[in-house]
Amino acid sequence: MSEMRAALYDRYGPPDVLYEGTVPTPVAGPGELLVRVHGTSVNSGELPMRAGKLRALGGRTFPRRTGVDFSGEVAALGPGLTGPAVGAHVWGMVPRGDLPRGKVGSAAEYVTVRPRQVALAPAGLDLVEAAALLAGTTAITALRDKARIRPGERLLVRGASGGVGHVAVQLGRAYGAHVTALASGKNLELVRELGADEAYDYRETGPGDLRDLGAFDVVFDSVGSEAGAYRRLLAPGGRMMGIAFDTSRFGASVAYTLASAVYGSRRVRFFSGNPLHQDFADLTGYVESGALRPVVDTVHPLAEIAAAHRALEAGGVRGKHVVRVI
Repeated sequence: MSEMRAALYDRYGPPDVLYEGTVPTPVAGPGELLVRVHGTSVNSGELPMRAGKLRALGGRTFPRRTGVDFSGEVAALGPGLTGPAVGAHVWGMVPRGDLPRGKVGSAAEYVTVRPRQVALAPAGLDLVEAAALLAGTTAITALRDKARIRPGERLLVRGASGGVGHVAVQLGRAYGAHVTALASGKNLELVRELGADEAYDYRETGPGDLRDLGAFDVVFDSVGSEAGAYRRLLAPGGRMMGIAFDTSRFGASVAYTLASAVYGSRRVRFFSGNPLHQDFADLTGYVESGALRPVVDTVHPLAEIAAAHRALEAGGVRGKHVVRVI
């Protein structure tokens, strides 16, 4: 049996537990396709999993894998599958349910997936850089499907220069919203270039300062702290879409979110998307129309996967930390 390179860890802990090792190369089964991975990215949900904060879900079986999203090319088709064609450029995600078990990860040379888990990647987009956009399916689900944002509505994006936030800013512009962005001072010009009508340094502008701007119809929150203060910025009937909890107050954050769904006219929604083919196809469409472009903070080789995790934990991210596999 042939082997491939993959990111692994033998115990829970800090980023330094990660290393490049070898595992058996997967074989496409019936109805599956084998994808040769060019790029993947580091997502915030992978950090607590690796650190052992969610070991109740993950268990104690090692070595473990990491990585959720991928962009690459079809290497082989399993029995019964007629497309996409071998050599086609695709992007997608391994099933989210596989991440806690650590048996499958996209930070590897090959992955096997079902056709519903991928779509054709945007024409002309570098496959390594493409990995910086895959978390954008979360922004699509939040803004278009959950919040149902409408042209002319006022959108506030927290963490606007981050991996999901930089896509939310661009989508907000594409959907015709008036976009206010919160980011670090060094990234304010970036988020303006991406389509923000207004941009403020979150260190200098808190929720109280934002009240003078008027109420917001939608708050997209990729930070997770001070949920109550930002909810109070919503207009009646406003929607707050959260993709991150304050891990230091996890129980309280969950309780607050549930209560807001029952009481009052300003509701908080927290979700973790599970995108499938149409979501990735829609993402491809936005890129090819010119509505979206990737922002890459740093490209790390697979052998430096620990550095990629360390950099994301350090904060101050400008777009995405991407891992080059080939």
